[in-house]
Amino acid sequence: MGRSGDLPRALRPAPGDPPPDDTGCVILHVDMDAFYASVEVRDRPELRDRPVVVGGVGPRGVVSSANYAARAFGVRSAMPTAHARRLCPHAVYLPPDFRRYQEVSRGVMAIFGEITPLVEPLSLDEAFLDVAGALRRMGATPAGVAATIRARVAAEHGITCSVGVASTKFVAKLASGMAKPDGMLVVPADRVLDLLHPLPVSALWGVGARTAEQLRRVGLETVADVARCPLPRLRRVIGVAAAEHLHALANGRDDRRVVPDAAEKSVGAEETFDTDLYDRATLRRELLRLAERTAAALRGRGLRGRTVSIKVRFADFTTITRSRTLAVPTDVAREVYATAKDLFDNHVPEGGIRLVGVRVEQLLDATRAVEQLTFDAPERGWRDAERAADVARTKFGLSAVRPASLLPREGGVGNSAKREGGTG
Repeated sequence: MGRSGDLPRALRPAPGDPPPDDTGCVILHVDMDAFYASVEVRDRPELRDRPVVVGGVGPRGVVSSANYAARAFGVRSAMPTAHARRLCPHAVYLPPDFRRYQEVSRGVMAIFGEITPLVEPLSLDEAFLDVAGALRRMGATPAGVAATIRARVAAEHGITCSVGVASTKFVAKLASGMAKPDGMLVVPADRVLDLLHPLPVSALWGVGARTAEQLRRVGLETVADVARCPLPRLRRVIGVAAAEHLHALANGRDDRRVVPDAAEKSVGAEETFDTDLYDRATLRRELLRLAERTAAALRGRGLRGRTVSIKVRFADFTTITRSRTLAVPTDVAREVYATAKDLFDNHVPEGGIRLVGVRVEQLLDATRAVEQLTFDAPERGWRDAERAADVARTKFGLSAVRPASLLPREGGVGNSAKREGGTG
């Protein structure tokens, strides 16, 4: 169950209380606990009792994940790594291994898929499930299904997850956060407002710092305040669309369904450099590295894309993007890099650069893509070579096969990966 101290008083279980009523609570939100850090600790048991932080390890790096031992010192995701080191200098700081995290994620998502076809992934480490159709087949209650998921994830992948069980997506997601780490929280359908109303307005889905400040400025501090606020007044404060959305959530209404297999819009990767880079040859090598990573992610997900885009952030934080649409969808790093390099050479002015990114958009299932034949290369030649490299990297590590220009060199560039892959 959730940590009782974090729950509103009306929902805190007392000794001897029966299990909460999960009738109608067919929406689950499953969230891995400190996912990247948990995978690292699983694979390196000697780290089990130590603070572990995963993220960019350079001076401009950002924390991607911190285990709970590190969080006890105030370390949080999205925090600059330099700040994390000041808070917890004795932690183990590790660069991310996204290929490994993607492999674990695929295994966890496969467990979800065995239980219900209605799975909506939000990221590598969390998803919504609609288990209404699975209850009779499994002979279980929603809470029983959640318990099965937690047990299987732990047994088959050696990590823990927290699950929120509720009648709506919004409440299920809130509940999983309250259940962390390694817990489950059921919010009975008739107790939703007991959970929501004492919470601060920042708990509402879609309320960021600016909206929260606007609401507080007019005296709306809690979810209950928003629920009781007349809609016309709320519209004047934050606009029509936001007001209606937040007013519905604050009153426990959320009609959104679990949408399985939501189409990914883009796949990509980007790097932030420890120091601003000026050398164009070095920057092209970084584009190649990112193109390799992006194409491997596409192949791993069975996708190809038609549009290649680059992102460049200069020393003054000015950011530009440039893109080009190809005649034929691709998942080949050679093609992604050639396009990214041409965009960079022809559309990016000289100057210090702190970040570059490569992204492929307009995605479709690789089985539906038409392959283009060329006169100067055998059919599927580069694609087959890169797939063979994928297999080698899976068996022998990420550095087993890579372009010669990416081999380590004296005085090489130190980078800190802030983000990797994902859906746009």
